[in-house]
Amino acid sequence: MIRVVLADDQELVRSGFAMILDAQPDIEVVGEAGDGAQAVELVRALRPEVALLDVRMPRTDGLAAARTICAGTATKVIMLTTFDSDDYVYDALYAGASGFLLKDVRRDDLVHAVRVVAAGESLLAPSVTRRLIADLTRNRPRSTPAAQLDVLTARERETLLLIGRGLSNAEIAAALTVSEHTVKTHVSNTLTKLGLRDRVQAVIAAYETGLITPTG
Repeated sequence: MIRVVLADDQELVRSGFAMILDAQPDIEVVGEAGDGAQAVELVRALRPEVALLDVRMPRTDGLAAARTICAGTATKVIMLTTFDSDDYVYDALYAGASGFLLKDVRRDDLVHAVRVVAAGESLLAPSVTRRLIADLTRNRPRSTPAAQLDVLTARERETLLLIGRGLSNAEIAAALTVSEHTVKTHVSNTLTKLGLRDRVQAVIAAYETGLITPTG
């Protein structure tokens, strides 16, 4: 059973998401919070597999809550946001959040996202994720020097490039003409060598180091 904590200061949004998730046989909403501070308390007490956090909440916002949860628990975080206005979601992803959803997410996409993140994967679909990161990194100074990629082999560098473009393991395997098992090894080695938590941070690193440019 995938246990979920929901945090949003709009009760109708929380209730709607809770109804959708609780209707699934493998998902249970174990707690609801109206602000980030309460979300952190619930996560610490209940240790859910996934926490869905709205970016904008009173007292402690979703960004601060994500940092605390990702740093101190094994709970995976999905941010709830609006693409046009929440330009600091980049910071949440960099802090360790496993992805984000738009507030008007479709029912099936919400359920899929929770399952994917609970399984230890990162939410890189839909493609708006890559577009968001590209837009946010365009106007931010690089904090990761390109030289850091020197620790990667040529194939690991190719793998990072393809992760940065949002390809799945199966798609990377097809592009590199290798097995999916080999891709998983390359991905694991790449994350370990660069000190990255997951594929979302790998996407960010690909942009920060200049391996991928916002226009390319």
